[in-house]
Amino acid sequence: MKIGIIREGKVPIDRRVPLLPEQCQLLQNKYPQLSFAIQSSPIRCVPDEDYQKLGLAVVDDISDCDIIFGVKEVPIPQLIAHKTFFFFSHTIKKQAYNQQLLRTILDQNIHLVDYECLTDQQGNRIVAFGRFAGIVGAYNGILAFGKRYGLYNLRRAYECKDLKDLKTEYAKVKLPPIKVVVTGGGRVGNGISEVLEGMQIQRVSPEAFLSQSFEHPVFTQLRSKDYYQPEANQSWNSEDFYQNPAHYDADFLKYARQAQVFISGHYWNPKADVLFTRQDMLSPDFKLEVIADVTCDIEGSIPSTLRATTITDPFYDYDPATGKEVAQFSDRSHVNVMSVDNLPCELPYDASESFGQQLIEYVFPAFFDNDAQQIITRASITKNGGLQPDFDYLQDYVDAVS
Repeated sequence: MKIGIIREGKVPIDRRVPLLPEQCQLLQNKYPQLSFAIQSSPIRCVPDEDYQKLGLAVVDDISDCDIIFGVKEVPIPQLIAHKTFFFFSHTIKKQAYNQQLLRTILDQNIHLVDYECLTDQQGNRIVAFGRFAGIVGAYNGILAFGKRYGLYNLRRAYECKDLKDLKTEYAKVKLPPIKVVVTGGGRVGNGISEVLEGMQIQRVSPEAFLSQSFEHPVFTQLRSKDYYQPEANQSWNSEDFYQNPAHYDADFLKYARQAQVFISGHYWNPKADVLFTRQDMLSPDFKLEVIADVTCDIEGSIPSTLRATTITDPFYDYDPATGKEVAQFSDRSHVNVMSVDNLPCELPYDASESFGQQLIEYVFPAFFDNDAQQIITRASITKNGGLQPDFDYLQDYVDAVS
């Protein structure tokens, strides 16, 4: 079995890799039937030479590989017919910008395995960059609050060598007694709380957050049950909430009336209530000044997320009076928004190392046990020129492409 690691071609550039050189070497030692070909790239966080030093082939053409690993969507010209590809396709929500990509994958008889759909038998995701999205998103959110009031100057995350170097910036953060509200209990949410605790911001319960005043900065991390309420005469049921979110009403405003900073790391179903509306943001009781939308659902649960921002230009201001974007940090009446949609790219080496470890632990064994736990099968969107049964709801999406 020959594995190719493709040169990332999406713009803006992505410096992450699915496997580091040492991880490729470890896999070859563990599975002697494996070999690797690394497509030469000038942009990776790991130079070609580091792969070559460990005896790994660095080539321009990977068309002789059986399976090809990338990170972000593979540009259509880089697709190779009749191959198996692993990457984040961003198609399972019928994203319009990747409609032609999925149509081409079907036309070229490509077996597409989407990292986002790799799960264990309980349905839990097994590979993700979520922790690093949360880490960088939280860091950027606190950085934005500092910029708003001229409190401190932090290096940008991408200017730091790695996570260890990033953590040296935490000591510069000197905050007034503000309140920070965090949503999400998974990898993203826990990455957010990891940074806030590293900055010596005290974690408090949702109840204390709402009812008490503090003389120092605090944060609370919310689960869905903390900011959604079941319909009248019903009790909270997590499984029912995820299956029938329309039966639950958003109850987030009570936190928005207490917190100055909101860092979002929650998954949002479009059938669920939005957390708050543009009209809510006009109320004098609405206290949020900085919103770091790590999840970056455009026109989703947070009305001020108008677009994705970039690593080089991560912020804009949202004017509640007009509902429009205005110049960043231009007026204290505005809400400062951070909505970068590729946050792990700011710490590409650490994010790649963690991701590769997950592939080694959970995915590569499936290549050699006939996919006994159906890990690859469940994550296969296309195979043999057609959509797989779990993804046949995408048929109208691909049929609409002329």
